[in-house]
Amino acid sequence: MRAVEIEKIANKINLLWGGCVAFMAAIFGEYWFLFAAFLVFNTVDYITGIIKAKIAKTENSNKGRMGIIKKTGYWIVIGIAFFIGFAFGEMGEKIGVDLSFTTMFGWLTLATFLINEIRSILENLVIIGVKVPGWLIKGLEVAAKTVESKGEQDVGN
Repeated sequence: MRAVEIEKIANKINLLWGGCVAFMAAIFGEYWFLFAAFLVFNTVDYITGIIKAKIAKTENSNKGRMGIIKKTGYWIVIGIAFFIGFAFGEMGEKIGVDLSFTTMFGWLTLATFLINEIRSILENLVIIGVKVPGWLIKGLEVAAKTVESKGEQDVGN
């Protein structure tokens, strides 16, 4: 391949990547990369789950289908949580009630699901035979409890 052809391909890839980043930023805002990370973790968890099932000889197409449905459900819950935060915050301003704490619903939900996806990936990798540091698993458990605790504080429980 000639240098000119390689440069044209590289330019197209850069243009495509730039378009994707701009699109994600327009939809998800400044922290679009967190949503992109969640999508990547969804995909990696699904793939490692399939590999784990093959190794454990527990493959089941219904479980795979339910995994996809569940992951779609996560995105729906995240969308609802962010919508609640936005809508209730705006509504609270209109009616003179402080509902600003609801803005954290989306972020806490996303954080919870991110942690859960990472933990699931690590669990799959352990079953596959990959050595995962115990401190990483324990650290994610602490992170999950901290996010849950923060959510309870913000909601007033």
